[in-house]
Amino acid sequence: MAVTDTPRVDPPGPTLLDGLSLLTQVADELVLSTVRDTHTAVADRVHAITRRTVPGGCVEAMAHDRIAGAVYGGLGLGLRGMSRGLDRAAAVVDTPRIEATPQGRLVHAAVNGLVGDRLLDERPQMAIPMAVRVDGRDVWPDAESLAAAYPSATGRVVVLLHGLCEDEMLWDLHRDRTGTTYPAALAQLGWTPVLLRANTGLPLRENGVALTALLDRLVRAWPVPVEQIALVGHSMGGLILRAASAVASRTPGDGPAWSERVSDVVTLGTPHLGAPLAKHVGQGSRGLGRLRETAAFGRILDLRSQGVHDLVAGLTDDVPPLPHARYHLVAATVSASSRHPAGAVLGDLLVRPASAYGRDRQGRELFPGADVLHVGGTDHWGLVNHPDVLAALRDWLA
Repeated sequence: MAVTDTPRVDPPGPTLLDGLSLLTQVADELVLSTVRDTHTAVADRVHAITRRTVPGGCVEAMAHDRIAGAVYGGLGLGLRGMSRGLDRAAAVVDTPRIEATPQGRLVHAAVNGLVGDRLLDERPQMAIPMAVRVDGRDVWPDAESLAAAYPSATGRVVVLLHGLCEDEMLWDLHRDRTGTTYPAALAQLGWTPVLLRANTGLPLRENGVALTALLDRLVRAWPVPVEQIALVGHSMGGLILRAASAVASRTPGDGPAWSERVSDVVTLGTPHLGAPLAKHVGQGSRGLGRLRETAAFGRILDLRSQGVHDLVAGLTDDVPPLPHARYHLVAATVSASSRHPAGAVLGDLLVRPASAYGRDRQGRELFPGADVLHVGGTDHWGLVNHPDVLAALRDWLA
């Protein structure tokens, strides 16, 4: 079936005023409310004592509460008014875009990772869409745009997806260590690297659906027939790639689905069975919530996105591997040896080897027969453009 191109409409992207408006909203809902609730809880506990022991303590407590309520109420009203004013100004005033600089794009990606699901509902102009990225810009997945972005496109496409709070700039990290990058090295092997960017604050399965739709359009509009696809994901990116593979389906008349062309899946430090840090954040939130004086800090932890929540358990055997693809699983430990106690407990500081390999405590494996690679003496981000991983990629994807 011929590809039907839709007119390209590039969203202008959020401005600095949009960012300031969000910052003002956070100052009201997070900072001010935390200070207010903590102050109130501590004051109530003190007043409970003074009412019983100090003459006139009730009057003093009442005066304090009224003054504090007026101050916090006024500050909140001012911050909310400022946020609305900045929103109105952003709609009519032409100001620099947040993504005009690499630093702005990095902050934008991090904010989306932390609260991206909420941004999509409340501030859609700041929510990052799933997209192909070239030179810091989205590439529309139509035939004309892809041909212009990939003039030397081959029939072997390697898709690379970053992790939580990251963007496609991740693949330039540690370039000086190897003198190259994974995308550049794979291009020398005849692959065409396609870098993606995602809103990592969204639920894993929602991102999987979005990625499936994007790759379906990309394959149908690719400048040359796609013969082979390899998927490479760092951290959460590996989970999103798995989620997409699980929902991919064939469209009648279009030939094989993109997932049927996948020959290799490489995951780098991916928490297939969950990440301890994500679990501990939830435990910390519940612990802080037991006392009024610390409950507000627990609510801060609870504001984390659904994407972060999904890292607690990862994706288990209800998302099976593609039966025709080869899986290559990379894990890192801060210790040189994977058998060192520090390496087994801390892993790469975010993900333990067992989770990165998809092996549970009962010895069951999500990926039977997969290639595994341990990289010692490095952390979670040290897996990017690491010499050992580079050598393995050249071997696996030769």
